[in-house]
Amino acid sequence: PQRVWVLLSRKLLWLLSVLEAVKVSPLIEKVSDHKDFKKLLRTRTNVLVLTVLYSLSAVTSGDSHLKLLSDVAQTVKGQGTIAWVNCGDSEGRKLCKKVKVDPSSKRGGSMVAFLKDPSGPPLWEENPEAKDVIHIETEKDFRKLLKKEERPVLMMFYAPWCGVCKRMQPIFQQAATETKGKYVLAGMNVHPAEFDGLKQEFNVKGYPTFCYFEKGKFLHHYENYGATAKDIADWMKNPQPPQPKIPELPWSETDSPVFHLTDESFDSFLEEHPAALVMFYAPWCGHCKKMKPEYDEAAEILNKGADSPGVLAAVDATVHKSVGDRFKISGFPTVKYFEKGEEKYTLPQLRSKEKIIEFMHNPQAPPPPEQSWEDKPSSVSHLGSEDFREALKKKKHALVMFYAPWCPHCKNAVPHFTTAAELFKEDRKIVYAALDCTKGQNHELCKQEGVEGYPTFNYYNYGKFVEKYNGDRGVSGATLSHLLSYLFL
Repeated sequence: PQRVWVLLSRKLLWLLSVLEAVKVSPLIEKVSDHKDFKKLLRTRTNVLVLTVLYSLSAVTSGDSHLKLLSDVAQTVKGQGTIAWVNCGDSEGRKLCKKVKVDPSSKRGGSMVAFLKDPSGPPLWEENPEAKDVIHIETEKDFRKLLKKEERPVLMMFYAPWCGVCKRMQPIFQQAATETKGKYVLAGMNVHPAEFDGLKQEFNVKGYPTFCYFEKGKFLHHYENYGATAKDIADWMKNPQPPQPKIPELPWSETDSPVFHLTDESFDSFLEEHPAALVMFYAPWCGHCKKMKPEYDEAAEILNKGADSPGVLAAVDATVHKSVGDRFKISGFPTVKYFEKGEEKYTLPQLRSKEKIIEFMHNPQAPPPPEQSWEDKPSSVSHLGSEDFREALKKKKHALVMFYAPWCPHCKNAVPHFTTAAELFKEDRKIVYAALDCTKGQNHELCKQEGVEGYPTFNYYNYGKFVEKYNGDRGVSGATLSHLLSYLFL
């Protein structure tokens, strides 16, 4: 008994010494009594409470959380209240029990995600409906799963901000429930840089990527992103490698009524056709693909009529670069009207069959273009592929908006982004930058930076990509309370 008491005494002294070393900001309020807790909620707005369990096993974790909140409390001073409850002491234990919290659960990642975007969705692993998905947090846990699991494993490598991932998650978790006991369906957020080696090993080039394992060995990718839960369950019964993709037939090789021009045929074609509308496009361009059927249908009428007011032609400017360079094509699709071989109008408003036919019967100059964002004075730094990396290396914090001038959501975001840039214009460590993905080589840069839609907001630290910003794009998202917590956590 005496030996046991000495051992316990030493552990108690060690615990007390650790607790004394915890540096808690005076801005963080300690709460123990339930009445005090209710008063805090009644008299303050924007209250975030951390519950910790100061036991021998959890003290270090609690310390790290308190340190994090100390930094946050300083940042949101005057705009929010940070409080903490120690569920390890007698009073605190009663309060924790009364408000039904379990401080021993792993909530660190959730807290950080919440602080960065309080209005954002909860973490996938915290969704009760995803209880049958095995959620993996570390590479060590991932290796351990593969080593010990006898059943086949389908692993979903994802990123929290990825739209396709969000759409697939409920389907994946339903499949996990339906196949429970037979197979293991697991999920792992591999977006952080610490998982770059893992991504390279399993050829994760985009999100989500599904990898199938048997007895610890990787066998196939699963690539049906339009799948239902039944599709996934059926595939697990007979897993097969992805079928080779049939390359898309070039537009010029389809049964298209449009005249498809080349560098060599362009000038002679315009000599033969005194009125011609030419669409400069890129095969990868989503808006071009959307416009092609409309353009084909209009060409079906205009290119075959004996009394046609003009013809429709198209040029793949990624192949026939000489013509594209001559007419300074910097975005796709670009539609130009030629009269007697001379360029007369650029027509960004022509996208539908009806508008195209209407214009060809009565060619009119387009309305004057809006002044571009770049030409308007603001505190936003407009970058291009040539100076993007060099400019960001000099800034501790950079929020970059990747956009397209024609994108309605981008247009809505511009004034708010500009307002936020104005707020931080005096701080040399911070820059709000914008990059037009439709210009020249910018498209390739945008692909490299993971831009899959517009606008995309990426946060960088001294030129190194940290994460995507998925917060509010409106006024509230551009104010100090939201963006300060975002940038500095």
